[in-house]
Amino acid sequence: MLTLASTLSDRTRPLHDGRVKVEGFDLSFVASEPEEMFRIAMREARHDITELSMSSHILSVARGDSRYVAIPVWPSRSFRHNAIYVRTDRGITKPEDLAGRTIGTPEYQQTAGVWIRGMLRDQHGVDTSGITWISGSERTAISLPPGHTLRTVPAGDTLDAMLSEGRIDGFIGPRPPACFLDRSAPVARLFPDPRAAEEEYHRATGFFPIMHCIAIRRDVADANPGLAAALYKAFAAAKASALAEAAMTNVLRVSLPWIAYEVARQTEMMGGDPWPYGFARNRDEVAAMCRYGHEDGLATRIVAPEELFHPSVLAT
Repeated sequence: MLTLASTLSDRTRPLHDGRVKVEGFDLSFVASEPEEMFRIAMREARHDITELSMSSHILSVARGDSRYVAIPVWPSRSFRHNAIYVRTDRGITKPEDLAGRTIGTPEYQQTAGVWIRGMLRDQHGVDTSGITWISGSERTAISLPPGHTLRTVPAGDTLDAMLSEGRIDGFIGPRPPACFLDRSAPVARLFPDPRAAEEEYHRATGFFPIMHCIAIRRDVADANPGLAAALYKAFAAAKASALAEAAMTNVLRVSLPWIAYEVARQTEMMGGDPWPYGFARNRDEVAAMCRYGHEDGLATRIVAPEELFHPSVLAT
């Protein structure tokens, strides 16, 4: 029996609870949260199949020491304009004002940060190498080339305290800082209306930022040639089931009164599928991620998207 670790969501629950099977394979499912799951994946490779940070996957493939091969299934995607927080007493009112600042982030290699830095460069012309980055920790060791400034949080200190006390100008991360949530410091989101900014970004780029993929340990993939294709098929079926449930109107399956209208609106806005899997549909987006990782100094070279995925699923 193979083990598969992933977060629990409407897209993965049909696999975890057995409603959707991975044809030809017996799997044991482990529900986990990203921080712990990625630590286990990168340091121990404990599970046969795992949800994996796309940025970590890209940089390890670039280094030539990757223990995984991916399938083009994205358990996590998220627009990240809402993940930029700034001190309101520093004159920072637009993305261009971040140039030359000192910004905290939980991990420099975190995929959310890769997307935000790429967006700052591509859409707003910000030289992100001129920002001083303060990292809380890194799941794997990284070494940035000259021209990039990355420091670690001093022992006994926290990014939230540094932001609250004004020792950094801003914070980038998928979880809001405590001083923003409890309003104990002059901290706000950079984009006052992040949804509007994110929808405009999608119209301009076509991207719905990929955060995580599903990855198979290379030794497991080599020993099970049909596994990658079977996993892709099962995850696609689970996602289709989730979207169908969200669109139901006889009995609402999601505890939001207008969810069916949102499903219809977002499906139309995002080209017929609000959460697209597959390699061809997402190749340009993955290529952008590979370029961003290199520009960030994380990846030692620009990885070709095809290098990241099992050959059997490149035609998806």
